This record gives sequence, structure tokens and C-alpha cells, in this order.
Amino acid sequence: MCAASATLLAAVLLTACTSVDGTDLPDDVERTGLASGEETELSVLTYNIEYSGDRSTDAVIEDVDADVVGVLESYDRLPEIAEQTGYPYYNLGLQLLSKYPIHEPSGADGLYALIEVEPGYVVAMFNTHLDYVRYGPRLYLGGMPLADVLASEDDVRTRSIEVLTPSMQALLEEGYPVFLTGDLNQPSSLDYTEETVGMRKGVTEAIPWPVSEALLDIGMRDTFREIHPDPVENPGLTHGNPDFKQGGFGDRIDYLYAGGPSVTRTSELVGEVGGPDVDREYEPWTSDHRAVLSTFEVTPVELRRTLSLDRRLLTEGEELGVRHHAPGSEQSTISIVPEGGSPDDALASETVTGESGTTSFDTGSLDPAGYDVVLASTDGTELERNSFWLRSEEEDVTLTTDKPTYATGEPIEVTWDDGPANRWDWIGVYEADAADPEQDDYLLWGYTGGHDAGALPPATFGAMTMGPDSQGRPWPLPPGDYRIHYLLADQYDSAGYVEVTVEQAGLGSG
Repeated sequence: MCAASATLLAAVLLTACTSVDGTDLPDDVERTGLASGEETELSVLTYNIEYSGDRSTDAVIEDVDADVVGVLESYDRLPEIAEQTGYPYYNLGLQLLSKYPIHEPSGADGLYALIEVEPGYVVAMFNTHLDYVRYGPRLYLGGMPLADVLASEDDVRTRSIEVLTPSMQALLEEGYPVFLTGDLNQPSSLDYTEETVGMRKGVTEAIPWPVSEALLDIGMRDTFREIHPDPVENPGLTHGNPDFKQGGFGDRIDYLYAGGPSVTRTSELVGEVGGPDVDREYEPWTSDHRAVLSTFEVTPVELRRTLSLDRRLLTEGEELGVRHHAPGSEQSTISIVPEGGSPDDALASETVTGESGTTSFDTGSLDPAGYDVVLASTDGTELERNSFWLRSEEEDVTLTTDKPTYATGEPIEVTWDDGPANRWDWIGVYEADAADPEQDDYLLWGYTGGHDAGALPPATFGAMTMGPDSQGRPWPLPPGDYRIHYLLADQYDSAGYVEVTVEQAGLGSG
């Protein structure tokens, strides 16, 4: 449950040392001496349940019974999934289920969570879903030169994973165990090797797929390949191109990476009965992806001074849980303030005692907007700050354009406020006389988070330019009337629309 302004973290420049488990980290990484907890076992599942899933996917999650689940395509159904499967903690923004408390700490900007696997000791957890458009292997099979394929991959997916890798690097530098679950929509360099050339359709040469390269370069480990190092003997395909359920060839695009003080003990493919390389079989298997389950021995680290939220995306009226951890502090104040405001602007405050503790705030009196939560000492010094978004219960988005009429070929600027802030919300352009998203075809479209929609936390406001770089066609739009919808969670439910007219260039617009 996290949403925040889409702040790209500055790159942390790191270069090589060795982690406690022997994994190479970038140079010149210096450990900062975080205290370690007891070594513990941890199981993690990554699972794309496909379009919100259903009771069959819930049954798989419940039976696998992993400690932490990175769910993909859960959309707004995650609270129901948590209830159906018995998980006490969930996080809507990051799409996580957990048996342990989930904290969104100050400084994380909604990009990752800390999972408190022991009281006061945590591991870092990322979960992401990279954009599916311009799928590299398909372009390569279609004859596009490899250099152009890799450039396209950099534009669509590498830049998105690079939203996350600076945070991963910083956490590895500090000594955290770091985990990444995700549908990365890209094969791995570890699978397209000289040894696998000719093994299946499309693998005609070794290819350094850039997302896997970016993760391996910072010291993250592909846990499936750790346990199954031979991609010829065990390809471990997780998604078909075409659909693996129809006998196609497919690729491995669903991953579980780990870094820092952990040791991978097992890694299994979870999927349909009789599927190649599937270790844990389920009938029925309704997702178009297989899942990956890995188990670890992990050494968590102490929770540093932080102001953590149980979620950063709430619907108005929901309760916000806040935990403070401030060693050496006997008393402090936690305040909710307008975004960017000072503690003097407090809309609600609680005085808390002790170095650590939890409190809660009722959001019923707050308007849908962005807010900060501030931890301050008794003398008013700000110690930590975090942020959250409060979205409207009605899901009636305010959608506007910069003007009502455009000349042919003129870009259309679309903005929105009070949005529902789901990952994979999208904007679709329809002809005005065929504008029912449930039955009519869209023309131009784009995700509200762009190609980074699966990496960045969702936000309640934003802007998009409909133009020659938009997905879909035609461009330019021919003269006529159009309806532009704000559509929810990669599906076809409209939360609002605006209408525009396109006129032949030279006839005037405005």
C-alpha cells in the first residue's frame, strides 16, 4: 500500500568487496556495522497471478505458504487475497504479502519495504513488474538488429530497473539482506549463452540482456540459476512466447534475486501439472506465468532510526499505522502535515514515549491528497519524515486536457488529479461514437506511470502527452471527436473521461 511522488534516487557510486556469504559486491563498498539478528530461514515466492487472479491462484499461494510473496497483477484485489490466504500483512503499493510486519521506511520513497523477520531486525524487499511492450525476443525474431533490440530494451526496461538499483546498492553497502521479486519481461543473460544457442526457437546467439546485467553487476544473485546453473539441463521457463501451455517455447522472465547476507538453499518452479521443469504442480493452473519459490538462510540486520508506515497508499477513512524507532529518544512527537509542511502545520499529532513504538491515525478528517508524517524531538528538531497518499473512496478522477480542440498532429496534453493510484492505471483514447471501454477498441494509450509504472510507486496525480511516441495508432489522429478515459489497473473500468475535438490543420484550434 504505497504511493508517493515519483522521485528517482540518485545513483550510488560503488565499486567491489565481498559479502558475508561470498557474493561479490561492487568495489569500495564499506560495511557500516549494522548489528545482526539471528540467522533464520526465509521462503519467498514470486507469482504473476494474471489479471487479479481468482480462487485458484489464491489456493496456490495458500498451499505454497511462503513467508513473503511478491504478487504481480494483484491490482486492487490484494486485500481480498490476503484474507483468503491467511496472510496477516499486505502492502498494496508494492504488492506484497507477508507473515511478518511490513514497514515502508523513511527514505525509501515507496520503492521498497523492510520486512521485520525478527523483532527489531529486518530484510529489504523489492517487488517490481517491468513493462511488457516491445518485447525483445519477439523483435529479434522479427529481424531487428541486436543493437537496436538492446537499445529498445534499455528504453523500456533497463531505465525502469535503474530506478531501483541505486537503492539496492545503498542497502547492500549498509549490509542489508536484499530481495527482489518480479516479472521483468526480459530473458536473462544467464539463459542466452553460447551453450543454449539452438536449444529453442529464438536463441541464436549469446545475448547480454541488460536488466539481468544491471542486477548482477551490483551483486544481486539470480537464485534460480544459483540452484540450477545449467540452462540447457533446466531452462526454467516461466512464460510462453507463444503461451507455454499451448506447447510454445517461452522464456524465463519471472525472477527472484537476492543480495547481501543470505544463502540460497532451494529454488523451485511452481506451475501446471506436467509442465517442463515444474517442481511443484497444481491443478488447475490458471495464470499465464509460472511462479518461482526460493528458500534462504538469512541474517537480518537491526532496524535503524526510522519512521515507517504500514502503507503509503490509503483510501480516505482508513487507519494509518506508524512505527517510530529512535534510539536514545525518550519522548517525541509524530505529526501529519500537508506535503512539504513543517510540524507547525500539523493536522494531527501524537506524543509518543520510548525509543520504539507504534501509533495510528484516523484519516477520516483528511481530504484526498499527499501528506507527510514527521517525527520530531521534544525541542522541535525534525528527526525523520515519510509520506503517504490518501486517495478518494469514490475513484472519480478529475481528467483534463490543456484545451478542448486541437489541430491534426498537435500533441494532446492530458492531466489528472484525485486518481485511484493503482499500478498500471492507464489513459486510453477512443472515438467519441465508440467510447465504451468494455466493448470498443482504444486508439492511443499509455500507462499513467509510463514505462516505469511497475517500478515507481503509483501516485494520485500526473500528466501525459498523447503524440507520436504514444502506444497504439493512428497518429496523427484524424479530424473528429474523441473521448479520453482514465482506466483502472490494466483493465477496462473507467474512473473518468474528458472529450476533445481534432480539426484539420489550418482550420483553427484552441
